[in-house]
Amino acid sequence: MPICREDMEKRGVKQFDFVYIIGDAYVDHPSFGHAIISRLLEAYGYTVGIISQPDWKEKDSIAIYGEPRLAFLISGGNMDSMVNHYSVSKRRREKDAFTPGGVMGKRPDYAVVVYGNLIRQTYKKTPILIGGVEASLRRLAHYDYWSNKIKRSILLDSGADILMYGMGEHSIIELAEALNSGLAVRDITFVDGTVYRTHKKEDIYDAVFLPEFETVQQDKTSYARSFYVQYCNTDPYSGKRLVEEYPNQVYIVQNPPAKPLTQQEMDDIYALPYMRAYHPSYEKSGGVPAILEVQFSLTSNRGCFGGCNFCALTFHQGRIIQSRSQEAIIKEAEILIKDKEFKGYIHDVGGPTANFRFPACQKQLTKGVCANQQCLFPKPCKNLKSDHRDYLSLLRKLRKLPGVKKVFIRSGIRFDYLLADSDRTFFRELCQYHVSGQLKVAPEHISDQVLKYMGKPKAEVYHRFVREYEAMNRKLNKKQYLVPYLMSSHPGSRLQEAVELAEFLRDLGYMPEQVQDFYPTPSTISTCMYYTGLDPRTMQSVYVAHNPHEKAMQRALIQYRDPKNYELVKEALRKAGRQDLIGFDKKCLIKPRKKGGNHAKISNRRK
Repeated sequence: MPICREDMEKRGVKQFDFVYIIGDAYVDHPSFGHAIISRLLEAYGYTVGIISQPDWKEKDSIAIYGEPRLAFLISGGNMDSMVNHYSVSKRRREKDAFTPGGVMGKRPDYAVVVYGNLIRQTYKKTPILIGGVEASLRRLAHYDYWSNKIKRSILLDSGADILMYGMGEHSIIELAEALNSGLAVRDITFVDGTVYRTHKKEDIYDAVFLPEFETVQQDKTSYARSFYVQYCNTDPYSGKRLVEEYPNQVYIVQNPPAKPLTQQEMDDIYALPYMRAYHPSYEKSGGVPAILEVQFSLTSNRGCFGGCNFCALTFHQGRIIQSRSQEAIIKEAEILIKDKEFKGYIHDVGGPTANFRFPACQKQLTKGVCANQQCLFPKPCKNLKSDHRDYLSLLRKLRKLPGVKKVFIRSGIRFDYLLADSDRTFFRELCQYHVSGQLKVAPEHISDQVLKYMGKPKAEVYHRFVREYEAMNRKLNKKQYLVPYLMSSHPGSRLQEAVELAEFLRDLGYMPEQVQDFYPTPSTISTCMYYTGLDPRTMQSVYVAHNPHEKAMQRALIQYRDPKNYELVKEALRKAGRQDLIGFDKKCLIKPRKKGGNHAKISNRRK
C-alpha cells in the first residue's frame, strides 16, 4: 500500500478515498489491524494512503496526501499507546516492538487523541473515523490508570466523528459505502459497532441511558454500575444501544455490536493479498521486531469465551468464537512454507485461546452469549460443548504438509476447557507433537479467593491438569514441563494470598523468571475493581493493593529465592503473620540472617 507522496503519484492517484494514520510501523500482515482494514477497503474498490507514525509535533505530517475524498482513518496501533509506552510501574519502556528498529518514542502518548487533533488543525470538517484497540476500549467514560482519573469518551477528546469498536470489518465497509453514497457523516448513526455523538436526544431510540459523565466521574459506585451495564451489552445479538450524557447536552451513543464474521468472511479477509512483511523501507532500520512473533504463525480463530476479568477481549473481540475453515488455514500454511526464511516450524496455530474453534454452545449462534453467566467460570456450563476434534484434525493436516517439521501451539491452551473434553486424544497429541519441551499455561494464581476475582477456575482444576499432564508425558516417555504464568497484586490479593502462592511455588520447586504485576488497562472488570474497590458484578467491596511497596512485596514473594528480594520477602512474611516460613525447615521460604554475620557477607558477595 502507498506510504508516501511518491507512491501516490506512481499509482496515478490524484486523491485518496481514505488517508489512514497509524501509530505502528506499516506491516502488511493480517495480524496487524491496519493491514486488514486497508486491504479490505482496497478489495471493495477504495484507495487508501497510509501515513505511519507521523511527526505529531509537525501539523503538515498528516497532510502529505492532501485531503481524502471520504475520510481520515486513525488507529493508535495494535496496542494501546500507553501500554506500549509504560510498564505497570509507569516507567517508560526502552523498546517499541511495533516501530522500526524497536525505537521508542515514534508515537505520542494517547496517540488517537493527538492524531485526531492534529488533523483538525488543518482539516476542520473532513470526516474522521477512529478505530483499533485504543479507541475501542476507550469508547465511553473509562478509568485511565496513567492519569488516575475517569476520562471522557475518546470520541470527544480526539475530535473524531465516528468511532468503530471491536473488530471493524463490517462497520468500515458500511461506513465507506454510506460516505461514498453522499451521506453526511453526522447522519450516519445507524451502523452497528460504531459510536457517534449528537445533541438531539429525541433522535435516540431503543436505548439504555447510562449515568451522566459528571456522575461517574465523581462517584465510584456509579462508575462501577455503569461499567457493568456496558460489560453486559457486548453481545451482538442481545446488546442494547447505550447512551452517555455529557455537559451541554452532548450525547455519546454506542450502537449495538457488529455481528460476528461468518467463516466465509473470515476466509476471504485472511486471503487478501498481504505481503506478509513490514514495508521494505524499514530494512535499513533493522525491520519491525513485532513481525517475528507472527511471521510463521496461523490465526485460526477470534473471540474468547474464557472471560478472564483482567482481559479486554470481552470488550473488544467479544465472547463468540469466529473461526476460519481448515482449507483456508492449510492454504495459508502452504504460502508460509514457500517463504525463503521458513525453517520448517509453524510457530502457532490459534488465536486469543488456541483450543477454542467454535462457539461455546449452539445457543450463541442465534441468541448470543449469556449476559450474567460465564461459559467456564466458576465451572464449565452444562451447555458447553468441549470438543477438540476439529482442531485436532487441523493440526494433523498441518503436520503432514511437505516441508513442515513441527507445529507449535504458543497462543495459549485453556486447560479447564481441555479437561472438560472427555476424549483425551487431543491432550495426548498436544504432548506428543506440539510442545517444545515446555508448555506455557496461565493459572494466574493459586488462591481460590483471588481466582474468584480473576474469573479463573479454582486451584484444584489446575492441580488436576498438572497431574494429567505429568502422567501423559510419562506415558509418552517425554520430559516436558509446565511454565505457569502468574500475576501479583490482582484485586482480591492480600499479602496472605501472595504467601499462599509463594508456598505453591516452593512445593513445585519452581521460581518464575518474570512476574506480571496486575496492569489496570482500560475497560476490564479487574480495572473497575482496582479503581472503585468494588466488584461490579456484586457491588461488594474488594481488597485492592494500591501501595507500590505492598505491590513490590507481593511480587517479591513469587520470586522469594532471589537474594535481591530477601528484605521484601521477610517484611511481607512478618506483616502477613507468617514468621513460621522464616527458618531452616524445608517448608520455610527464607532463612534468618544475622546482622554482620557470615551469612550476610556471603549474600553481599553474591550480589
